[in-house]
Amino acid sequence: MSITVNGLDELKKLAGSDLGTSEWIEVTQERVDTFADATGDHQWIHVDPERAKDGPFGAPIAHGYLTLSLFIPLFTELLDVQGVTTKVNYGLNKVRFPAPVKVGSRIRLAGKLAEVEEVPGGVQITVDGTIEIEGGAKPAAVLRSLSRFYA
Repeated sequence: MSITVNGLDELKKLAGSDLGTSEWIEVTQERVDTFADATGDHQWIHVDPERAKDGPFGAPIAHGYLTLSLFIPLFTELLDVQGVTTKVNYGLNKVRFPAPVKVGSRIRLAGKLAEVEEVPGGVQITVDGTIEIEGGAKPAAVLRSLSRFYA
């Protein structure tokens, strides 16, 4: 369920709020292969299902950076900021990949709006995100993301 805010003042009031969780999405071999083509990273643990069966994870796994890139579409399910002119990904303060995402697994994002700070012309938000693997003991990714919203 998405939280919708209208404008920077409403966004500021959400500082410290739990944003909930996104819907689950499946990480398919097709998605992994498309990411491999886009990045040029065709390592066999990602794109060769037959060889990956005998590899360290027993199956092909998603690239860590593919998992990280899914933060944006998953985050848009959690928070919808309206009444602003521009939305910008500003960066990441920390990223870790505690567990691999096997192809066919489902992941989702749990998020918290940790901070909202004023910047010239807008605000910068800090989101603590955990990309969870359905049924997994450890998360796929733990991150701290920075985004800016301008009036």
